[in-house]
Amino acid sequence: MTLTIRQADYADPSDAAALTGLLDIYARDPMGGGKPLSAHTRDHLAAELAARPTAVSFLAFDDDAPAGLLNAFEGFSTFACKPLLNVHDIAVHPDHRGKGLGRLLLDAAEAEARRRGCCKLTLEVLSGNTRARGVYEAAGYRAYELDPAMGSALFMEKAL
Repeated sequence: MTLTIRQADYADPSDAAALTGLLDIYARDPMGGGKPLSAHTRDHLAAELAARPTAVSFLAFDDDAPAGLLNAFEGFSTFACKPLLNVHDIAVHPDHRGKGLGRLLLDAAEAEARRRGCCKLTLEVLSGNTRARGVYEAAGYRAYELDPAMGSALFMEKAL
């Protein structure tokens, strides 16, 4: 077993297929919503990511098998007046869990964030995803709060 992590090349058809395939597996999982990616997403994801200069993706391989994925996007912290890197998706194929790939993917994102001069990394996780929360906490991630008296930040969305 040889574990490797590398930045995805959105223009490479095999990387695009690995990225889309792993994201589809994640989307079908209850932690990813339990529904497959749409045909539109499967057909256009790599090109749309390539069109976003602040996007970065990492692929994990177990020998030659695509085993994990991390998609991240640069944002900006107005308080720090520096960029940040938001981990938008992180997924490990069910057949490859328990090998440390999640942590290796997070380490790759951290190295990229440091290279970009980011002040922090951010991510969202479902409260019931205890396995992922354990990986994130072991990697140094904590609930976001400015003042403990005001509580932790909540992730919210409004679908359009």
